[in-house]
Amino acid sequence: MRRPKSTPHTPEQSFRNSPADPYLREAVAEAEKGLSEGGIPIGSVLVKGDRIIGRGHNRRVQDGDPVIHAEIDCLRNAGRIGTYRDTVLYSTLMPCFLCAGAAVQFGIPKVVAGESKNFTGARVFMEEHGIEVIDCDDPVCTRMMAEFIRKNPRLWSEDIGDL
Repeated sequence: MRRPKSTPHTPEQSFRNSPADPYLREAVAEAEKGLSEGGIPIGSVLVKGDRIIGRGHNRRVQDGDPVIHAEIDCLRNAGRIGTYRDTVLYSTLMPCFLCAGAAVQFGIPKVVAGESKNFTGARVFMEEHGIEVIDCDDPVCTRMMAEFIRKNPRLWSEDIGDL
């Protein structure tokens, strides 16, 4: 069933969901961990209630696996939890179609993205499948990704399938 739940960006949401938000802050920590390992700085956490039940970061470079994006790593680390219908997926960057597809497949009702300036991702796809999407337009997430892309354009193009 298609139930678009678009949440427009407002300053109040930006404040509530900036790295002052503990869950987005944890996603940023995961992104920084990935960068320190020589990977792409994208991090993700899965929240159920008020508890982080999964966390991950993009591991494509480190593991030589093209599908270990941050959100996929996060879901793998959360493991089998039965239902995902009461969870929120946080990511430092708007999810791509691969990761958005996983969110749709498992019925995750809400995705909070740190930013979408560097990569617009699959927001419309998620909304068309009933996922509420919040784009925080967070300056920390935006700067981190922009700096990585500037220093590693070929690696970034490979990550998004743009070579």
